[in-house]
Amino acid sequence: MTPRTRADIPNARRIVVKVGSSSISGENAGQIGPLVDALAAAHERGTEVVLVSSGAIATGMPYLRLDERPTDLATQQAAASVGQNLLVFRYQDSLDRYGIVAGQVLLTAGDLEHATPRSNAQRAMDRLLALRILPIVNENDTVATHEIRFGDNDRLAAMVAELIGADLLVLLSDVDALYTKPPHLDGAERIDHVAFGDPLAGVEIGSIGRAGVGTGGAETKVSAARIAAESGAAVLITATPLVSQALTGGEVGTWFDAAPLRHTAGA
Repeated sequence: MTPRTRADIPNARRIVVKVGSSSISGENAGQIGPLVDALAAAHERGTEVVLVSSGAIATGMPYLRLDERPTDLATQQAAASVGQNLLVFRYQDSLDRYGIVAGQVLLTAGDLEHATPRSNAQRAMDRLLALRILPIVNENDTVATHEIRFGDNDRLAAMVAELIGADLLVLLSDVDALYTKPPHLDGAERIDHVAFGDPLAGVEIGSIGRAGVGTGGAETKVSAARIAAESGAAVLITATPLVSQALTGGEVGTWFDAAPLRHTAGA
């Protein structure tokens, strides 16, 4: 069922959790363990969990002797090719503690915009979840071009939530919630709740994420939240270290109400 409040989260049937590059690479690579702990706890109580994880390029950069995120497409593709393998290995190594098997799913925007590959992706994801596999989804950066990219994994996560009919989308980053203005500015106030359709008038939403490895900021998360909410999923935006509290119904982050139609219309 689609949770109507944070307290309903433990009862969600199917959830998508998205984590950004800056949260699980470089000096924050140690956050993979606690993230997996929270995902495993949800999995153990019977929830179907999908992880959308950025970080392939950032993880591959040190192995290509790169000090900063490459700007040319070919080097991005090379870094992603090396980093994706290492990233999934790190997740599986941590998931082994719980006897959970991960399945890798790499997508391009074209896969979800055209009927046949979209149907294939949906069927594969549904089957993985039925088999109690934990899908780890990322953009297929090794083959994606500028013309067919999602642009950021917040949007990818929202589209995956829509694809699989998720009840909840959790967007994790290095900021604990959405604020009325960039949180480092004086007067910034945490936004606890966003009603469905609220235009957030007067809210100053920044478009730039943490410099260096990430591509998304508050703007991309709000946009993704609106996509997912329109499809019938509730959305929670919070910080990666708060994921355990988030998935157990804690009063953290910013809550976006789902559209009120999907389940009330007999879906």
